[in-house]
Amino acid sequence: MKNSETNSKTELEIIPQTENQKGIDNHKKAASHFEAAAKSHIEAARHHESGNHEKAAKCTVEAHGHSCAANEAQKEDVKHHTARF
Repeated sequence: MKNSETNSKTELEIIPQTENQKGIDNHKKAASHFEAAAKSHIEAARHHESGNHEKAAKCTVEAHGHSCAANEAQKEDVKHHTARF
């Protein structure tokens, strides 16, 4: 490797503030949706335990929706990170 080349694994890259903020927002969005999905799954389990399967199904669908939204935020963040390499 020439001296003028950079090794992205060992040298820090300067990221513009707007790009950095996109990454922060994507992480927060994903985390928020994963937390909501977890809460909905726990609620679904409680409803199953009490025999209210209709409410459990509703919570399961909510959890799935949050999981999908979280995965989309993750995909955006992965695109954001891989675009620089």
